[in-house]
Amino acid sequence: MAQLVDIAIAGGVGTVTLDSPGNRNALSQQLVADLHIAFDAVEQQQVRVVVLTHTPPAFCAGADLKERSTGRVDSTSFVRAIERLGTMRAPVIAAVDGPVRAGGIGLMAACDLVVVNPTITFAFTEVRIGVTPAIITAPIMHRCGWSKLAGPYLTGEVFDASRALDMGLVTHVADDVASTVVDLSSQILLGGPTAVAATKTLLRRQHSISELQALSEALFTSDEGREGMAAFAEKRPPRWVS
Repeated sequence: MAQLVDIAIAGGVGTVTLDSPGNRNALSQQLVADLHIAFDAVEQQQVRVVVLTHTPPAFCAGADLKERSTGRVDSTSFVRAIERLGTMRAPVIAAVDGPVRAGGIGLMAACDLVVVNPTITFAFTEVRIGVTPAIITAPIMHRCGWSKLAGPYLTGEVFDASRALDMGLVTHVADDVASTVVDLSSQILLGGPTAVAATKTLLRRQHSISELQALSEALFTSDEGREGMAAFAEKRPPRWVS
């Protein structure tokens, strides 16, 4: 059986491509299983940035409804994929150049940065087939306030990239998604690997002020922190910048 997710690794960046165009990259059991294989590969290679992208025409159509209507419903693997996007060490950039629906929005929203073409449309279509966007509410509510979600959630209406940006669902709207993703990846690679990983965690968790003090002091006294400060003083790139 052909793999439904492709992997490419170069220059510290791992590119994970959803490649099931026949069903608009719907979240079938096989696609999600292959997604975990791809995550394993990029984590084993210790890449510093992960890009989650897709084969046209769509980024992801959401759940594979044909599979859901005829087989056992078990979302465990999908839940784990959402969790892994948030907990893997490397920042994850979603590169979106096709429409996104339902569960696909959750997959997208679980990434750290989301770059979309201004022509892209979105919809939480769950209510129109008698279900609700339950699982994906976890990453989505982390990004968006509930009041801006109420309309799209309750109506299933289609909305555009500008509204998605206003909601906080995406971080960047760009005519050239690929070049924007390359630029963002290059900027992330300028940061210290440990510092970038710690910053990702910082953005995703609630911390007490004492925990933040401990983190700050640990990074300032770490080898990476000392190297970064020395490089700044000596007006040279730090050792992690190739």
